[in-house]
Amino acid sequence: MLRWILGGREAQSSVEKSPVLCIGEEQPKNWFTELQVLKGHFDIVRFLVQIDDFRCASAGDDGLVLVWNVETGERLQELRGHSQQITAITTFTCSSEVTSHTSLITASSDRSLSLWDPDTGTRVQTISDLQSSVKCLLVLERLCLWVSGGEELCVWNRDFQLQCHRQHKQSDTVIYRLTVSDSSVSVAEIRCLSDHQDQIRALINVNDELFASGSHAGELILWDAIEWNILAYEHILWEESQASTQNAIRLGASKPSEMSIQHLTTNGKLILAAVGSGLYVYNVQTKAVVAYRKVAHDSNVLHTMLLSDSELMSCSEDGSVRIWEIQDLPLPAEPASAGFFGMWNFSRTNKQSGPPSKKVMDIPNIRMLELTGDLIGHSGAVQMFVSFKENGLVTCSTDHLLILWKNGERQSHLRSLALFRKLEEKGGL
Repeated sequence: MLRWILGGREAQSSVEKSPVLCIGEEQPKNWFTELQVLKGHFDIVRFLVQIDDFRCASAGDDGLVLVWNVETGERLQELRGHSQQITAITTFTCSSEVTSHTSLITASSDRSLSLWDPDTGTRVQTISDLQSSVKCLLVLERLCLWVSGGEELCVWNRDFQLQCHRQHKQSDTVIYRLTVSDSSVSVAEIRCLSDHQDQIRALINVNDELFASGSHAGELILWDAIEWNILAYEHILWEESQASTQNAIRLGASKPSEMSIQHLTTNGKLILAAVGSGLYVYNVQTKAVVAYRKVAHDSNVLHTMLLSDSELMSCSEDGSVRIWEIQDLPLPAEPASAGFFGMWNFSRTNKQSGPPSKKVMDIPNIRMLELTGDLIGHSGAVQMFVSFKENGLVTCSTDHLLILWKNGERQSHLRSLALFRKLEEKGGL
């Protein structure tokens, strides 16, 4: 595969590249062999959302929201209205017995919320003069409600009417119960998640009975979503050196960024955790680590995705997007965490202490993450990506660009079919 360099890319970290990650130009398992650069933003592009099978929206620090056709790379709409950077974006689909329509909701540092029609580019609703800027958005489609979060937790209906609100301390992570009746909507605090020693950086719903949280200090907690009990607690601790024979591990041995859990993703069976510059795959059913790579990128991993039970993808501050395969191969001789995600210990008696460290040989049935694809095109940190399966992959970056990655063989076949159709129409065949 050709390695495309747009303006050059240097690793944004002092960490030296690991030779085991250099897979060369030939990448037979990587079918992203064609790319298209999408220009339109004037600042960092932080967010991507999928609208349907053929469209996505991008947003970032320039306050713009752009709607794209992922088949052609055409810019379909330019949504202008926010005066400052976009802080959150999501889709909101309202379905009836006859039709279904998807809208976009955006939040900005200008302390406003907007509802957009991506088909026409029209701003349908706007709410301004909020007390503070909104940091996150959550849609509850079954209830036709959506929630905005920040210093204040607000619940809204489809018509942008405020149903209820509650002040929220940003230093705490709180579980709320939402109660909906025919005449009212209310939220009540159930529990404050104070079990983490540091700021919670990632939170994800695994299924109806389980969710997980990860902290800046490398703690990962699995929670019972019904009783709010801790099912597993683990603190990710690296050994000071491979030659060390000490069982006690000091927290100061690793930099905070090397232990921080930046992102969690799940398919219901597996949890993929981005830990510093590494990746960890955990099986929810067996409560065991199935694969890991301590150094998967040259800098912190920002976003991940499970493509299947054996394939995953990650992007990083180093500007790369990488594809990995879980393989039954021995791991390199590198230190492993002490029973990550509670595979050795499912209860916790002391938050400050952890079980003795384990070597790779001590972990049964461990597998490795083998690098199968390295997508190089951005000259800045890749913030996130969205997969459209056979239609391609879209990435966004601090370099103000989006890149649409395509299956080169499939695109060549489609172009040939289109050419034959034109020749048939003109009577050339």
